[in-house]
Amino acid sequence: MPHRDAGSVPSPDIDALMAQVAQGDQEAFGSLYDSLAPLVHGLVLRVVRDPAQSEEVTQEIFLEVWQQAKRFDADRGHARAWITVMAHRRAVDRVRAAQAASDRDLREGAKDFKESYDDVEHRVEVALESERVNKALESLTEVQRQAIRLAYYGGYTYGEVADALGLPLGTVKTRIRDGMIRLRDLLGVSHG
Repeated sequence: MPHRDAGSVPSPDIDALMAQVAQGDQEAFGSLYDSLAPLVHGLVLRVVRDPAQSEEVTQEIFLEVWQQAKRFDADRGHARAWITVMAHRRAVDRVRAAQAASDRDLREGAKDFKESYDDVEHRVEVALESERVNKALESLTEVQRQAIRLAYYGGYTYGEVADALGLPLGTVKTRIRDGMIRLRDLLGVSHG
């Protein structure tokens, strides 16, 4: 028999403690926890790598041990192995769940980026189109340009445009019509 220091306590029989835990013995569960928590926490920490999450997973494992103790079958192996397999499985599950959440966040971020990229692209297209329209407007006569700007950008009626420019209504209508035809041709808009 190995020599023990006077201050050392013999390590408890984990399988015997597990049998008592299966019977609902809380004191045995406390002893089981005290004996295996450092081992379980160390294993979980090596897999999960985050100390706070490792503590949380360790607590979940011991809760599962308490709840599932009746399912432990000593004929199929040792309690220590059963608990460490459970710990490893739960730690891997936590890492996978965290990875899935990270992937989901990445997909959402990419979607948000795509939407903002599409929005920027749309604004650039509108600005370029606006620049094309402004260049086309510059090729019109002064009266055509003023009449179209007042009617289409200013929201004026043809009568109000005529009053603003001091021209007869018929002249304004003709200038707007001729100017719009010229713009359509310059901008390559099909007249359909």
